[in-house]
Order: sequence, then structure tokens, then C-alpha cells
Amino acid sequence: MRSIPAKAKKFKQTEGSYLSRYDSRHITPFMDKLLDNKYKLPGKIFVATGMVLAAIYFLFDFRFEAPVFAFFSSYMKTRFLTTFKTNFADETIMLLLVVGFFLWAFSKEKHESKAIGHLRSRALYKTIITETGILLFSILFIYGSGFIGIILINMILPFILYLFYFNFLLVRERRNGKLV
Repeated sequence: MRSIPAKAKKFKQTEGSYLSRYDSRHITPFMDKLLDNKYKLPGKIFVATGMVLAAIYFLFDFRFEAPVFAFFSSYMKTRFLTTFKTNFADETIMLLLVVGFFLWAFSKEKHESKAIGHLRSRALYKTIITETGILLFSILFIYGSGFIGIILINMILPFILYLFYFNFLLVRERRNGKLV
């Protein structure tokens, strides 16, 4: 029979708890690499700002021009390592959404634990499976500009799926009394 590591002995171990089923060393090797909880709120603010700007962009054709540096640009003509003025609204929206979802998804909970780390691993696994299915379906059945739209959506969809799965698992475990 395997002994429980000294580090894991300080955690409450009950029948059916995550720590009784999993050795604490194998739950989540990335838990110590999560961002501090203080980044969760700025992430949510960035996402909300990005969503509002996206709505304004699509509903009212919001645009603003800014000079940009490009390694590669292929619009009217193909250019390498150049600067030019372009509509920067869509890039601003995508930056806000990607950075915001990243901060939100990879910030610790207020009371992060090994059991929550295991939920993070499960959510990440489900996200990868779902995302792979969506991409395979898209490759096989969506063509042309619709496929380009799917690729653009896939810039933020993994974050959305991860947050959905993680929060679903978190609420379910708290409701069942397995997490505090």
C-alpha cells in the first residue's frame, strides 16, 4: 500500500475527496504558475471593455486609424517589415479580449487548493477535447470566409470553454459539499 506524502497529510482526507484519490504531486504541476487572484478583476474588465467595443464596432462601424509596424502585410500589396496607417479598432478589440480572458482564466481563486487544481486539470482536458472536435468539424464542413470566421473565433473560444467547464465543475463540487 502506498503511503501518503507528508505534504499531503496536512489536508483533510475524507472518503471520496480528491486528495484521497490522487497523490498531491500529480494533481496539477502548473498550479504554482497561476497568476495572483488580483488579476482576475482586471481580466473581467478587459473582457467587458472588449465586448462593448466589439458591439460598437459591428453596430456602428467603429474605426480609428493608427500607425502600425508590420512584419508582414498582405492587403492591397504584399509588404515586409513596414509601417503604415490602418484601422486599429479590430486589433484593439482582439487584444482586450485575448489578454482579458487570459488574465481571468489563469488567475487563482481566492482560496486555491489542490482539489481546485484538479478541477482546473479536468476543465483543461475537456476544453482540449471540445476544441479539437470543433476544429475537426470546421475543417471538414466549413469553407471559405466562414472558415476564416471560425479561426478568428478560436482565438478566444478555448478561454471561454475553459472558464465554462471550470466554473461548472467548481459550482457542482461546492454544491455536493466536496469543496468549501
